[in-house]
Amino acid sequence: MSLVSFVRRVSLALVLAPSLSPSLSPSLAAQKPAAQKPAASLGGWADFVHTFDAECDSARIVGASAILVQDGRIVARRDYGLADRARNQRTDERTIFHYGSITKTLTALAILQLRDRGKLTLDDKITRYIPELRQVHDAYGMIDSITLRMLLSHSAGFQNPTWPYKAGKSWEPFEPTTWNQLLAMMPYQELHFRPGSRFGYSNPGYIYLARVIEQLSGDPWETYVQKNVLTPLGLVHSYFGATPYWLAADRSNNYSHVKDSTGAESLRTNGRDFDPGITIPNGGWNAPLSDLANYSAFLMGAANGDTALARRWDFVMPRATLEEMWKPVVMTSEPGAAVEQGVGLGFFVAREQGHTIIGHTGSQAAFNSFLWVRPDTKRAVMVVFNTDTEIQEGRSPFNPVQRAALALLR
Repeated sequence: MSLVSFVRRVSLALVLAPSLSPSLSPSLAAQKPAAQKPAASLGGWADFVHTFDAECDSARIVGASAILVQDGRIVARRDYGLADRARNQRTDERTIFHYGSITKTLTALAILQLRDRGKLTLDDKITRYIPELRQVHDAYGMIDSITLRMLLSHSAGFQNPTWPYKAGKSWEPFEPTTWNQLLAMMPYQELHFRPGSRFGYSNPGYIYLARVIEQLSGDPWETYVQKNVLTPLGLVHSYFGATPYWLAADRSNNYSHVKDSTGAESLRTNGRDFDPGITIPNGGWNAPLSDLANYSAFLMGAANGDTALARRWDFVMPRATLEEMWKPVVMTSEPGAAVEQGVGLGFFVAREQGHTIIGHTGSQAAFNSFLWVRPDTKRAVMVVFNTDTEIQEGRSPFNPVQRAALALLR
C-alpha cells in the first residue's frame, strides 16, 4: 500500500463536491486564486499549485488555503476563493479555519505531558477514570483491559462516530453537547473488536482521554490545553468553541453542496460559528494557518537558534517524548510493505525509504484539512478547505491535493 493509500485510509469521510453548474457557486472570477508570492526555487510547488487550483475549481470549493513550511517558516502559500461569500471576503493569511481531528494531536500531547509529570501511565486502564464504560457491551470480556495507550492509537475497539444516531432531524444536535449524553449512550454501544488487536478510528476515545486530563489537572480540557500547549507555543490566534470578538472578522464560513428531494442542487451556508459540543477535544481547534505553521515548527524542532524558544518547546514536550509519539503502536500496512504505515500516540505515521512522515487529517462541519510533517528535513505542508458536500460520495479534491502535497515532502 502506498503512502497516499495510507493517508486515504486513515482520513475521515472527506467527501467533497463534484462539479456543479456555475449557477450554484460564486462566479468564476470570484473563485480565482489571489495573487501569491512566487516560489520558483521550491521544487514541486508549481505542480502542487496547479493541482490545488484545478481541483478547487472542479469541485466548486468556495475557499481553501495551503502553505509549505521549511525550517519553521512559511516559504510558500496559496489562498483560493472566498472565506465568506456573502461578505465577498477572500481567503488570506488572517483567515481562521476549523481543523477537526487535527485537534486530537493536542489531546495526545496533554496526555503525554501528564505521563512525563508522573500523573499517569499509558498502561493505566480507562475504567479507572471512567468506570461507566463497563456498561458498553463487551463480547470479549476485556473492557477493563483497555489502556490509555490503546485510546491514543485508536486500537481500543470503540465506535468511530461520537453521535451515531443522526437521521437528519432538525432537533438533532450537531454533536453531543454534554457528557451526560455520552453516558446515556454507553449501554447502547459495543466493542467492535478485541481491544489492542487492530486499528479502528474512534472519536469518542479521545473524549475519554479528555476526561482523564480534566480529572488529573482539575482544569477543563480547553483551559488545560490553552495553558500548557497553545500559550507556551505562542499560538495566540488559536481557540476552541465560539470565536473571540477580536478574531470574529477573520473567521471563515463553511459550505455544503446539497440536493433537495427533487434533485435540485444548491450551496448551503452553514454559519461562521457552530457548537461542536462535547467533541471539542477530538475536533475543536480553530486557527489561521500561521498557527499551524508554528505548531509544525515545534513538531520538527526548528527553533533556528532561538534558545528561549527551544526551552519553551522543551517545557511543552521534550524531543524524546515527541519521537516516542511517532513510533507506531498498531500497524495498518501489511508485513514487508515498502511503506510501513501505522498509528502512534495521537499521530499517523508512515515510513518510506528511511524517512518518516507524521501528521493527521481533520473533518468537521464542512471544513476538511490535513497536516503532514517530515521531521528529518524540517518540512511540512498543510491544506484546509471550507467546503464539503452532502450530495453523494464521489470524486473529491481532498485526495488529489493530498497526493500533490505529500510529493513536496519526498
